[in-house]
Amino acid sequence: QVELVESGGGLVQAGGSLRLSCAAHGEPMSNQVMAWFRQPPGKEREFVAFVSFSGINTYYEDSVKGRFTISRDNAKNKVYLQMNSLKPDDTAIYYCAAGGRPVLIPRAYDYWGQGAQVTVSS
Repeated sequence: QVELVESGGGLVQAGGSLRLSCAAHGEPMSNQVMAWFRQPPGKEREFVAFVSFSGINTYYEDSVKGRFTISRDNAKNKVYLQMNSLKPDDTAIYYCAAGGRPVLIPRAYDYWGQGAQVTVSS
């Protein structure tokens, strides 16, 4: 049984930074693609970024490119999302996910965290 636990969410002013962490428990995640999704208020869950097994390859949704950085530490079984230059439109619940393929659709991911609230005030 795999459990993903996010931490690091909170309230920040526009232009500020936050770092989300996701710790995986139960199995090594080194053979899983790790991703972050988010769900803004009243909207569907959307892709943010993924990182490959090794951590070398990454991919970002256009609106976060240049502002967000995804990374992973397989030795610690963790994945991170560094978020800089935050905007009010980034307000959402952020979810960590793990799966076997580097794709953008939520249903391709097998494991999910409980979510972390990120609120950006203007």
